[in-house]
Amino acid sequence: MQSKANPASPAAGLRARKRQETRERLTKAAMMLFLERGFEATTLDDIVAAADVSRRTFFHYFASKEDVVLAWQEDGTAALIAAVAARPATESMLQAAENAIADMVKQIDPREAVALARLKRDNPALQARDQAKYEGLERELANALLKRANHKNDRMKARLVAMITTGAMRVGSELWADDGAREKPDLVAKRLFAAIRAIFE
Repeated sequence: MQSKANPASPAAGLRARKRQETRERLTKAAMMLFLERGFEATTLDDIVAAADVSRRTFFHYFASKEDVVLAWQEDGTAALIAAVAARPATESMLQAAENAIADMVKQIDPREAVALARLKRDNPALQARDQAKYEGLERELANALLKRANHKNDRMKARLVAMITTGAMRVGSELWADDGAREKPDLVAKRLFAAIRAIFE
């Protein structure tokens, strides 16, 4: 009987890397087509042709076109959670969230961000997925802030900061996209958090 491959073996590592590369290739090809042609105008056949894979391979990674957009956004969520966790312990929860977001949005391509915002705005299915994304982000952010505080009594505070932060991200991204992304996104983030603080003064 042939033994199973050790998960830590070179062969297992190579398979995992190839799967990740295929997933990234599919995601990039799909998002490029969505932004160029529109979500509805892009077919599954268009995506697999651009990524040079089969339809069967596509369904190994995604159940639908909407799932591709969700996966693209999930990568950003994971990066934000990691950025929050890496902030100095001397920062408050709100400061950590603000600084992590301000640092991350510096990497945003304004044209791509605006196109994606309009893509979601014009498609009801993507709007629903976007709502679910923010709900998931709020939960994950609250957990990250709570772990960072290392104190169970801060649970309420962590949830409130996460709720405020995700709300600010939604408002900021919508206003920024509607304005044609003329302002630097990190400056928008700073203005948003300044406005939040001003509310409570």
